[in-house]
Amino acid sequence: MGRYYSGDINGKFWFAVQPSHAADRFGVTGSEPNYLEYYFSDHDLHLVEDEIKRIEDKLGDKLAVIDKFFTDNLGYNEEMLTNAGISDGEVSEYADLRLGKKIRDCIKEKGYCEFTAEL
Repeated sequence: MGRYYSGDINGKFWFAVQPSHAADRFGVTGSEPNYLEYYFSDHDLHLVEDEIKRIEDKLGDKLAVIDKFFTDNLGYNEEMLTNAGISDGEVSEYADLRLGKKIRDCIKEKGYCEFTAEL
């Protein structure tokens, strides 16, 4: 069973890797009770872009390796990650990076980005 987010952007959180509140790291805190509700405005764009840059800097040269791995593989397991030299922490950062890019692109396209995330 997966947890989804939907609204101006849609997707599924990475199972056992990415928490429902992953978007909090991009400068806006989700509101509860059963869902986290997010609203990013164009005023938040610099926060989103700053966090994307921090993640990219943290992953460094490994980002290209991780990009290639997930381009070449539709799924993965621990053995595949180990063989590729990718840690669980790097997968988590990569999942958040992809979410951050969706948020950024939505803000750039619409001027805002609003979505809910299942808890």
